Amino acid sequence: MGADAYAFLRDLARGLQPRSDQLAEVVLQRLRGELPEVWRYEDIAALAPAALSEEVDTVLDFLERGRDLSEVTTPPAAIDFACRLAEHGVQISELLRVYRLVHAGLLHLLYEETGRLTKDPELINAVTIALSAMGFEYVDHTAQQAVVAYQRARDRWLQRRLIMINEAGTRIGTTLDTARTAQELADVGTAHFADLVTVDLLDAVLQEEGTYPALGPQALRRIAQSVSDGSRDSAVDTGKSLAYPEGSEPALVLATGQPLRLGITASNPPTWLEEPADPGGALSAHGIHSLLLVPLWGRGNALGLAQFFRGQSADPFDDDDLLLAQEISSRAAVNIDNARRYTHERSTALTLQRSLLPQHAPEESAVETASRYLPSGSRAGVGGDWYDVIPLSGARVALVVGDVVGRGLQAAATMGSLRTAVRTLADIDLPPDELLTHLDDVVIRLQRAEERGTDEISATCLYAVYDPVSRVCSLASAGHVLPAVVAPRDASASRAVVFPKLPIGPPLGLGGLPFETAQFELPQGSLLVLYTDGLIESRVRDVDAALALLRGVLAQAPASLEKTCDALLHALLPSRPVDDVALLVARTRTLDTDRVATLDLPSDPAVVFEARTFASDLLAAWGLEELAFTTELVVSELVTNAIRYGKSPIQLRMILQSTVTCEVSDASSTAPHLRRARAFDEGGRGLFLVAQLTQRWGTRHDREGKVIWAEQLIPCALAE
Repeated sequence: MGADAYAFLRDLARGLQPRSDQLAEVVLQRLRGELPEVWRYEDIAALAPAALSEEVDTVLDFLERGRDLSEVTTPPAAIDFACRLAEHGVQISELLRVYRLVHAGLLHLLYEETGRLTKDPELINAVTIALSAMGFEYVDHTAQQAVVAYQRARDRWLQRRLIMINEAGTRIGTTLDTARTAQELADVGTAHFADLVTVDLLDAVLQEEGTYPALGPQALRRIAQSVSDGSRDSAVDTGKSLAYPEGSEPALVLATGQPLRLGITASNPPTWLEEPADPGGALSAHGIHSLLLVPLWGRGNALGLAQFFRGQSADPFDDDDLLLAQEISSRAAVNIDNARRYTHERSTALTLQRSLLPQHAPEESAVETASRYLPSGSRAGVGGDWYDVIPLSGARVALVVGDVVGRGLQAAATMGSLRTAVRTLADIDLPPDELLTHLDDVVIRLQRAEERGTDEISATCLYAVYDPVSRVCSLASAGHVLPAVVAPRDASASRAVVFPKLPIGPPLGLGGLPFETAQFELPQGSLLVLYTDGLIESRVRDVDAALALLRGVLAQAPASLEKTCDALLHALLPSRPVDDVALLVARTRTLDTDRVATLDLPSDPAVVFEARTFASDLLAAWGLEELAFTTELVVSELVTNAIRYGKSPIQLRMILQSTVTCEVSDASSTAPHLRRARAFDEGGRGLFLVAQLTQRWGTRHDREGKVIWAEQLIPCALAE
């Protein structure tokens, strides 16, 4: 009976060969009813009839010829069908279900045809058993080949997705610029799996506010967009504001942080997708039918929304596409948040830095100055470079430039502390080397105050004092580059530029090492150029080449100091610097001899009258007779103190600039102190009177002794 059954099956298969297309159509209709989700992919729906026809022909050929199962191979169209399912992310269980339904349908048709051709119960039973056994073996064999093809295609598909994600990781976040990062996200999206991508960020994020609104429609701004054909003007113009209504899908995605996949029909598009999100029907023009809404969240805060669109030429998005978009968007959101935080911190540090620097060039009789501060263009952030111009007693001026090691708010704050300390130390007229010694102690105390684990505070500083009376410049360096000195302009076209070979002390913060003051004379009209190392250090040239370039620019420096600063920055920094740059250019002046007068005095109380007469006559020559009474009183008190408590030689010096300065020097290092005299005290009132009658007064020490000075403002009427 077994032989009869196999013979019957061969005849049955031979008779059904002309009707194979009809059998395939019957099975196809059943598949469409059972698996409608598979038929939503146009390429799969188009391939299915051919794949099913080949499958039916292969089954009938297998039954007719009685071929060995090892010789049977899955039809190429069926292999292609399995690969298409894998590429669309259809689960393998759906592929196996297709195979079961196809062969179940074929078996059912063969059973029906068997019952129509014979009424012999034993033959029907034998054919049914043989057909079932052969059918299950055939399905297992061919399905195994399809599964292998499916898995290979799936692996290739996953590999492409991983490559896409890896590419997104390299292409997104190349800069710390918010708009640039958002545009990179849009470009990656359209390069791989979307026809149109838009990126909207919350206004609160762009404005760098600390909190984000939780209730009500949230204002967004379209910051980036990209279309697969390369154009970027097919949707809302970047920079325009928009808001999604409460309860709409985008508002829900922003509120919950959960992505959504939506289908769109041309006849009934969502209202929120119309104006202002789609001016002029740009989305309709692309035939958009599928949409992904993906939130951009960074560190627990909503940053904005990314939208991925597909047109009619592409299949709708599936769940795998949603996961891919979510993965790419989450990476972009982290980079956008990093860029936002960097921009905020950089802006804060730069604002702090600029607020701690001199806001305008002070008017000094000793020098004319111009300055520049240029923050770095690197990701490291704002540094701690600074400069300062500090007026000192005796018409002198201090020129300072320094550099705190490090970046960001910490460096800017440290810079502010050091600048304040320098001004405080300069106010007590310390020599440059002593001032740097005290500043070194300040840095060490700041180091001790810092928490453990933080970067150690270190800085460099150059402190120079210029005296317009003697034309002597005294300076000391704590690990800082030395200034350039430019000779006054003469008849020749170029000017001599020298870099003084002076001692450089250790950087601030090491402690226990000495600093040394060097002195040199500067003719009137000389330029003293102080700068930080960011001006001369570069990755593309060495320091010697930079100094040569600096020398060349200064040799041809224009008369304007502002133009000189611009010329230096343009020549030495053609692009954004990798380090902060502080630049201070000073042109020296000298006081005319008729504005400075000195009188040597013996240590004799009788010369006080001579000193008062000298001061009175001098004020008359200057046209400042109205200041005579006060000035005579100040001179009398200062000279008397020097005679009573000081040592010879004693000298009176008077200087006229924007103020009238009286100075009395002696060889003693003992400094007087202001005190409040009691009712019956015979002394102690002299310095009190000086302090009350003058704008300011003080004491400065030098290697020969001390100088007590007092300044008086010149009334505007007299100054004119």
